[in-house]
Amino acid sequence: MAYDEYLGERITNILRSKSANFFSKKMMGGLVFLVDDKMLCGIHIDKKFGDSLLMARVGEEIYQEHISKEECLPMDFTGRPMKGYLFITPAGFDFDADLERWIDLCLAYNPLAKANKSKKK
Repeated sequence: MAYDEYLGERITNILRSKSANFFSKKMMGGLVFLVDDKMLCGIHIDKKFGDSLLMARVGEEIYQEHISKEECLPMDFTGRPMKGYLFITPAGFDFDADLERWIDLCLAYNPLAKANKSKKK
């Protein structure tokens, strides 16, 4: 298992409760959730951190507001943090209300986010 399945269920339940049109996809060694064909959030077990992390696509403004918080880390797979994405440690999403707050921030940013360019076959 490359991601926390229980956390995946919690995210799924929150998105369903909000009637979000979403789907999930195994990607980057974890599980990502997409809304309007754009990455919304995801789950990743970080080998350096040693636990599940919530990946949240929140945009630059929210990133700047939260990056200094203890439970927030820059999303960094390659040595260069991705702009507008945060990793949230379990302390930041342990309670359902906290997880829902992060999902709400992701959903609020989603309409502003650019979709990935489709690869032409």
